[in-house]
Formats: sequence, C-alpha cells, structure tokens
Amino acid sequence: MSKTVDRHQDLRLAGPELEYRGIDSISGPLVVIRGVRDVGFAERVEVTGPDGAVRQGRVLSVSEEAAIIEVFQGTSGLSQPGSRVRFTGRPFEFMVSAAEVLGRIFGGLGQPLDGGPAPFRGEPRNINGYPINPVARAYPRDFIQTGISAIDGMNTLVRGQKLPIFSGSGLPHNRLAAQIVRQARLPGEQEGFAIVFGAMGVRHDEAEEFRRSFEESGVLKNVVMFLNLADDSTVERLITPRIALTVAEYLAFEEGMHVLVILTDMTNYCEALREVATSKGEVPSRKGYPGYLYSDLASIYERAGRLTGRPGSVTQIPILTMPDDDITHPIPDLTGYITEGQIVLERTLAQKDVYPPINVLPSLSRLMSDGIGEKRTREDHRNLSSQLYAAYARARQVQRLAAIVGAEELSPTDKRYLTFARAFEQRFLAQEEDEDRTIADTLDLGWELVMLLPPQELTRVREEEVEKYGRSHGKTADTGNKEQPAAP
Repeated sequence: MSKTVDRHQDLRLAGPELEYRGIDSISGPLVVIRGVRDVGFAERVEVTGPDGAVRQGRVLSVSEEAAIIEVFQGTSGLSQPGSRVRFTGRPFEFMVSAAEVLGRIFGGLGQPLDGGPAPFRGEPRNINGYPINPVARAYPRDFIQTGISAIDGMNTLVRGQKLPIFSGSGLPHNRLAAQIVRQARLPGEQEGFAIVFGAMGVRHDEAEEFRRSFEESGVLKNVVMFLNLADDSTVERLITPRIALTVAEYLAFEEGMHVLVILTDMTNYCEALREVATSKGEVPSRKGYPGYLYSDLASIYERAGRLTGRPGSVTQIPILTMPDDDITHPIPDLTGYITEGQIVLERTLAQKDVYPPINVLPSLSRLMSDGIGEKRTREDHRNLSSQLYAAYARARQVQRLAAIVGAEELSPTDKRYLTFARAFEQRFLAQEEDEDRTIADTLDLGWELVMLLPPQELTRVREEEVEKYGRSHGKTADTGNKEQPAAP
C-alpha cells in the first residue's frame, strides 16, 4: 500500500510505494521532487494534478538531492503545491499475451484505441527489455520476402536483421511501410509470422490510413499497432518503440513467432529525446542532440535478433526522415553505425513518378549475402544482384555524360546503358502499391533487364547462369557497328 509523505518532515521507507505531496519545480515536460528516498531509475510514476487527473511518468534521473520525472501527458495544469507524485516501486510495464495483443490497436503508452479492453491476461513485462548475451545470439540467415523488388532483389531483408529506411520529408515512406506490412512473409514456410507496427508523431489521417490498409488487406489479425499521434505528448514518443519491442520480444522468444517490427518515424523519437535533454539543461552535442543519442538509439535497435535454441526472431525496419535530405545528419549517421545497412529513398526518383523511389546505389544490406542463394532464394541471386548494381551505377555515369555532350555523341554501348537505366527504373524499381512480387518474379525481371546489355558487359554473372536464366528472357544486344537508338 502507498503512504503519503509530507516532504517537510523526515522521510522514511514506506513500503513498495511512496507518495509525495507537492512539486519543487516544473520545466517543460519534467517535474522535480527534492528529498526523495528509495526511488529507482526508470521507475514508473503517477502524477495527480489539482483536478484529480492521473498522468503517467517515469524517473529520468535520481540523486541524493532530487528525482527528475518525465510526465508523458505533459505538465500543463500541474501546480507545485496542489499536485501529488506516487512512486510505484516498479518499472514501466506492459501486459503481454499473444491472444490479448494480436489484431489490436493501442496508443503510444499502450492504452487501447480500438474500443477493446486493456490486456489483463499474460504477464507484465519491463518495457526496457533485458540485455541479450552476445554469445546467445544466433546469426541471421533466413530470407524475408517483402514483395518489393528493390529490397528483395538487391537489398535483401534477413530474419533478425535491423535494416532502416532513410527517407525525406514528403517522400512516400509511410506508403512503403504499409506495403511492407501487407506483403511481408516467410516464403515456403508455415511458421507463425506477426508484425508489430509502432508509429511516433503521425497525423490522424495517416494513422487511419494505416489502420484501414491493414484491415482491408486482411493482415490486421497478425498485426499489433501502437500509435502516438501528432497531437499527443512528444515525451510519450520515448515509450512507444519500447512497448512495441517488448511485445515483439514476447511473441518471438516466448511464443516462437517470427516478428517484423516497423518503427516510424525515428526522427520524431529523437526530437522528443532532444526536447527532454534540453529541459534537463544538459550540454548539447551535434545539432543540439544529447551526447548519449548513440547509446539511446542502440538500446532500441539492438533489441532485434535471434537467440540460439529459440525458434522465433525479431527483425526491425526503423524508418527515419533525414532533415534537409542530409544523410550525414546525426540521426541517420548514428543509425547507420548501429544497424546492418540502409534503404535510401531518393527525391529525384520520386519526381520521375517512380514508386517506391529506392535508390539502390547508396542502399545496402550487410547481411544479404548470408540470406540468399541456393535453398534460400535462388542460386543466381547473388551474381545477378551484383550485375544489376554494376550496370545501374555505370548507367548513372552515362546519364551525367549525356547531359553534357548529348546522347547522340555517345557510343553504341553507352546508348544501351541509357536504355537499361530507363527500363530498370520504370520496370524493376517501380511497382504498384498492391503489386506483390515473389522472389522468382523479381529475379526473372532482373534477367530481362541485364539481357538488354551487350554480352561483353555481363561480367558479374557466370555463363551457365546466362544460359539457364538469361537466354529464356531475351537476347543480349548486338554489339556490331550498327548504331543503336538512344533511349528517349
């Protein structure tokens, strides 16, 4: 039971819960209580205002002099003498059970938004997670099919991987996230597959579009949604991804499911972290972000993976918008150090009406080579992907040259690269939002495109692969003296 403590008298231990009357100071989303005892870091707190409304919070820092508490619903309306603060003696927890969460929609703090009851069966789990012994980690190797050629064919997602999407303001990253949720699957397997979707700072219409898209496609029954809306407290965004990952870890390591976690937008998360750090008066680092931004992001991203002896896995696709499309900004920069690659959306491709506008040249999946090949995707996958990458890189150079000297001055081979570039963007990269391509469809389309090039340019694929897969999809270009028409 809780015990109310008058802070003007001697403080003493009051059991598992302590309640204090009055607040010493308020700064932005933070409140300060001085003279506290027996309070732990990250402990869940309930703050009751003068109107009797209870707000959730947690201990952000604690010392012998004071405890600093972040209030998730904000501090508007709180008064110093008229408020009460109750320390629960426990960390922030969320009740998890597969039957209670799958197919449900929750708010950023785990409150139900779908009209159903709050989860009451199962077990409460600390949302901060538990450290995973590196020795207990199993190496990610198995392929996850998203149905998107630019990802499956050239930046393959592997179970247990963390593969972020770097986007820009106004680019269709939310549409891409929704499409991945609808289409992601484990090809050729009947194992349990679930998706945990955490959104931070999304508009109401975007949240409704996500919900409607998942419901109409029939995947909602295997999805758990956590929505922190744009008009919700920004501090709440610090909790949303941690609750989402807590559910994912339970489904993966207790229920044996393969879980794909999509977090959007991590930039909004980092902005909330900067706001709290500024309110605490911390010395800022790059761009005003706290110096511990790296370790804080790592505490989220490193919760992906597989465990030896456990059948499930947690795979992450965090999505972040790069301010001013700057890939060297601290958020994408640090994210790139922690994760195993990145998918980069390009504004130039979006302006050409290419959806999804994934630029495969700066994109990378560091675990791709371990998740593809014979018995996983197809034996020609690795070499074909390398050939497509090399050809598109060369084609981009030819496009820049053609802009200077004109297409008519190019060699016949360079003109074939212009043809390839246009076909690659309009046929391989571009696809409809409801177009779900199998990995075989993606690889066959890739062969159709590389066969547009002269035979001597196919240096990354073996001759037997050309004979088996390439010849059936067309003939390589004639490389005689006859001029080839330039791509329009």
